[in-house]
Amino acid sequence: MSVTVESSGNLIIAYLIGELDHHTSAETREKIDNVISYKKPQHLILDFKNVTFMDSSGIGLVMGRYRLMQNFHGTVEIRNVTPQTKKLMELAGLGSIAIIKEITQ
Repeated sequence: MSVTVESSGNLIIAYLIGELDHHTSAETREKIDNVISYKKPQHLILDFKNVTFMDSSGIGLVMGRYRLMQNFHGTVEIRNVTPQTKKLMELAGLGSIAIIKEITQ
């Protein structure tokens, strides 16, 4: 798993690449959290377009970033998820804390 984090004004976009599981989630969380804590954005977008596998650690990653963004009264959007991943995220309750958008072509 790798993550590229871009920021512009009050927006941060984290592009997640590879497998998001318990082996890779801690380092990914740390990279995103460092930018959030420094920039204090109003909006965070987590882009899942290039995520090839996700276990429950992915749910935890989203929930933790939501809690961190609440410190700045910010919002979270999950972008470019597969229909199956979107359904899983909604069943886990993430639809109530973040906007979830399916992958676009």
